Amino acid sequence: MIKSIKLYTSIILAMVFWSFSFIWTRVAIHSFHPMTLITLRLLIASLLLFVVLKSTGRFQQLRRGDIKWFVLLAFFEPFMYYVGETYGLTTVESTLAAVIVSTIPLFAPVLAFLILRERISWATIFGIIVSLVGVFFVIYEPGSGFKANPWGVALMFLAVFAAICYATVLRKVPTYYSTMTVIFYQSLIGLAFFIPTFLLTDFSTIQTLQVNRESLLALVMLSVFASVIAFVLFAGAVRQVGVTRTNVFVNLIPVFTAILSWFILDEILTVSKWFGILVVVIGLFVSQLGKLRFNKEVEEVI
Repeated sequence: MIKSIKLYTSIILAMVFWSFSFIWTRVAIHSFHPMTLITLRLLIASLLLFVVLKSTGRFQQLRRGDIKWFVLLAFFEPFMYYVGETYGLTTVESTLAAVIVSTIPLFAPVLAFLILRERISWATIFGIIVSLVGVFFVIYEPGSGFKANPWGVALMFLAVFAAICYATVLRKVPTYYSTMTVIFYQSLIGLAFFIPTFLLTDFSTIQTLQVNRESLLALVMLSVFASVIAFVLFAGAVRQVGVTRTNVFVNLIPVFTAILSWFILDEILTVSKWFGILVVVIGLFVSQLGKLRFNKEVEEVI
């Protein structure tokens, strides 16, 4: 009983931290330009992961033949994903961003079907349709039309596309590497993409930055809780109950984000938005029905 409580507490905490990440990003971009914020976040997270791996004796060297896969991983996530998410959050509300990102488990099977020829279930197809209807209600206000910035929505879907490509490439990475090792190297290699981009886009603005305490705290929270602790908690849960059952809890992220945005950022949540969030979550659960019928899960080794 106590073990189960600890397990599900870990999963829910990971979801809460990832929900908070949308809030923290919105706060941090008041002081930091997007590329500056991403680069600093990734730098702090990489250092923390390195310290944890070395101090626990779980540090692993990359094999030469696997480097290409890690470069591809880093290109899709964190590079493309963070660019889409962070720049998208400069123009759309946290709640909408979380709703769009939560559709990642829906569209991943579609790419797997197109590239890997994996079978896609009718439950998944139906779940995609239902969730897209929900997204429509989140971005559409009766009587006033579409409220969301179309470029912001496009950037958030770029993050979704990047995450799906990342998941596809991740299947090519040998299971020899622990989850934390994969996260560390993709973060470290990701800096090779972000630092040159930062130098081109944001370096000239460094002297004009006016960093306040709230934005600095948000940066630290993003790095420590969203980029490190949440991944560790989630990975530990995956090892015990499997990928599919753990991923069901990801459906809670837009709900948590909506509530947190309401309390912290004073975002207005209309009846239409609440209905849209509910429909999206229903679609996500429907898409998982077929997978949850399996009695045995393939556990991921950390």
